Amino acid sequence: MKRTIDAASFKEMLFMGAALLEKNKQTIDAMNVFPVPDGDTGTNMSMTMQRAVAEIKQQNPDTVEGIASALSMGALKGARGNSGVILSQIFRGYAKAFKGVKTDIDAKLLSSALSVGTEAAYKAVMKPREGTMLTVSRMISESVEKAVANGMDAYGCVDRMFESGEAALRKTPELLPVLKEAGVVDSGGVGLLTIYRGFKMVLDGEELDENIDDLFNFELTETKPEQHENDLENITYGYCTEFFVIHLYEGVDAHQVEAFREKLQKIGDSIVVVNDEDIIKVHVHSNNPGKVIQLALNLGEIDKIKIENMREQNRELTAKLKENEKETAIVAVSVGKGIDEVFTSLGADQLISGGQSMNPSIDLIVQCIKKANARNVFVLPNNSNIIMAAQQAAEIAECNVIIIPTKTIVQGVSALMAFDPEADADTNKDLMTEAIGSVTSGSVTYAVRNTTFEGNVIAVNDIIGMKDGKIRTVNKEISAAAAELTRIMLDERDGDGVVTLYYGESVTEEDAAAIADILSKEYKNAEFIVQFGGQPLYYYYISVE
Repeated sequence: MKRTIDAASFKEMLFMGAALLEKNKQTIDAMNVFPVPDGDTGTNMSMTMQRAVAEIKQQNPDTVEGIASALSMGALKGARGNSGVILSQIFRGYAKAFKGVKTDIDAKLLSSALSVGTEAAYKAVMKPREGTMLTVSRMISESVEKAVANGMDAYGCVDRMFESGEAALRKTPELLPVLKEAGVVDSGGVGLLTIYRGFKMVLDGEELDENIDDLFNFELTETKPEQHENDLENITYGYCTEFFVIHLYEGVDAHQVEAFREKLQKIGDSIVVVNDEDIIKVHVHSNNPGKVIQLALNLGEIDKIKIENMREQNRELTAKLKENEKETAIVAVSVGKGIDEVFTSLGADQLISGGQSMNPSIDLIVQCIKKANARNVFVLPNNSNIIMAAQQAAEIAECNVIIIPTKTIVQGVSALMAFDPEADADTNKDLMTEAIGSVTSGSVTYAVRNTTFEGNVIAVNDIIGMKDGKIRTVNKEISAAAAELTRIMLDERDGDGVVTLYYGESVTEEDAAAIADILSKEYKNAEFIVQFGGQPLYYYYISVE
């Protein structure tokens, strides 16, 4: 039996989506860099959604059609900002698709609502840009349409909405360069997917206890408002103007509304004009809000005018950022969930996903330096192939950047442990640089091709142990290679030291503990620690200090 969504569940889904969006609006605000960096996407979408929910509660409909109609009208009345108006049009598609539906939403109806809503949203925007919430909505509707054709029911379609939305969000930085430069996905798309996550939570029987960092499978870069003084130069049009045109004059038709749109295009951008029955919702960025209103007065009466100075919003955000600027921060390249946790626990402020075969770009390093929001920023590359990129990023960055030339993850850990938050930048540079010289780094991985080393033949997939980047042991077994490499590292220190085994994603804690147990019996003066690293490619990172 194929499951459908009844009217009561539909209403609860909308309420949960609104609540989840409200809970996470500030995080979404911080991701806002397009179309202007005014940091209000999450707030605007939440206010739009809250007004829609209020309309539903006020009318208290008990049919799918009634709920969707109230949702659409409430969202339009409360639409705030570009993202809010687009959201209202997505919900307008729900109202059209669910017209006449009393009790249950099946998969085909849900797919139709998503498609019609996406189409309405695209039409409402004067110059649609890919890489925005429009793209996310479109890719979701296309994916659900395919799922319905393959026989998926309504519950499954809601799952598909969320899954395909995640995939769409991952693509937004590639479609919109400003997102890639800032190191974020589209904030409007995150807002839409947050609402849909609320839908899924209701159907899965989950409670409202999630934050946005826990919502998605992809990693959202920790974000803070990226506004700087030079961002003011990127705001071509300084005033965000929104209002309704009501009581339209007799004879006003679609042709005149389209002519109004075209006139707005000559004096502004981010133009959204929505004509819904006898109401026109207008959103535009311009330098002459009075001219916008004057043009609209040719269509009817003006109501609920809101004009915001986006340059002043930007200045306020910049001021807040500077107020919170720290004296010193640390940016570290990391790989693996466990290594992330180690670096964070030791005080790293920003983490960059990277390492062997996945070196981060200079732009990404620069963005993380900015997000660290400090006068002095230490960067730990933790890979010899990343040091040069980090040095170039330091030249571009606006703050004082100190590169600690860590070549391995374990050197990065040692440098962080030596950091003294009470000391000045020069002292910490000396402390951290000295620390990386006192640790021996080892790693265990596999050979990717046939080769020879010091007369020994190494076959593809052989297990190799490397000390400070040089092959020291070759074996067919992972544990044997790790144990032998550790022995080599300890023997060079006369069997004395603290050994930490960071085990990767493809080995278990039990495997690592067994190695430590064997070696602890051989080396009485050594201390052994087993730590989850979760790193790919490398079975073990090993440190001796």
